[in-house]
Amino acid sequence: MSKTAVAALTKQNGAASTNEKRNWSRLGIVFWIAVSWVCIITFSAAFADFLPFQDPLKTNLRNTFGKMFTEGHILGTDPVGRDMLGRIVYGAQVSLKIAYTAPLISLVLGVTFGMCAGYFRGKVDGAIGIFVDAILAFPNIVAIMAILFFLGPTLLNMILVLGFFGMVGDLRVARANTILYAKREFVLAARAQGASHLRIMFKELLPNVIIPVLALAVIGMSRVIVIEGILSFLGVGLPPPNPTWGKMISEGYSEMGYAPHVTFVPAAAMFFTILSFNLIGDRLRTLTNAKTGQL
Repeated sequence: MSKTAVAALTKQNGAASTNEKRNWSRLGIVFWIAVSWVCIITFSAAFADFLPFQDPLKTNLRNTFGKMFTEGHILGTDPVGRDMLGRIVYGAQVSLKIAYTAPLISLVLGVTFGMCAGYFRGKVDGAIGIFVDAILAFPNIVAIMAILFFLGPTLLNMILVLGFFGMVGDLRVARANTILYAKREFVLAARAQGASHLRIMFKELLPNVIIPVLALAVIGMSRVIVIEGILSFLGVGLPPPNPTWGKMISEGYSEMGYAPHVTFVPAAAMFFTILSFNLIGDRLRTLTNAKTGQL
């Protein structure tokens, strides 16, 4: 290799490295604060049994609606004297289990259907478009409540249902990016070499499609936390005695005038977690230049 070629290659690699560093520096301090909050709440929920949190189910009727920052109860107590901090942490287990698993189901379904629609087009695209329109035509909350009523409000059923109804956004992004890359030279070359549709979709298209969908999936985590909170607030979430943030908000709603912390503490935990996932997803989506599309 000539000195000129080596110099050009070195310059190109240096420019790529500089652009990569510039992209990461664009994330900003807010991004890392959001990541820190998600890490803290995830670590606390995952190792709650080994950390010095009080039993979230232990009641004390002599200390109901305990004030914040009192001895033994940093965040106070709820209407039946249960420790608020312990219930916040154990309630995070439910929200985070759903947040980390339901969007994964949405991603798998969305990418599969979206790539099929964008690659094959025609009747396949039309059929999947009608399928998506049918999902969007019915209010998701009502549909989810009805399904959980018949199947039972278990954690697994909630994850599966939320994963199914959350795939529309992933599907649209996967379809748009598949259409974008399906006519590129490397795909046409693979076709000319006799590669099968399955090989082209998984080896040539999937690596380009999956990155923007992953960025969107992070935002999907905040969406399922919101829906789970709404379901629990309405009494359709996990049954007692499982602590959930939505149920905690519901339990303190009638006593907001007397003990506002019983409602605002779990609401604040939910708010900061949802905001953090949204900030992380937005930054990653900007970094990957994710493209969206309409069916």
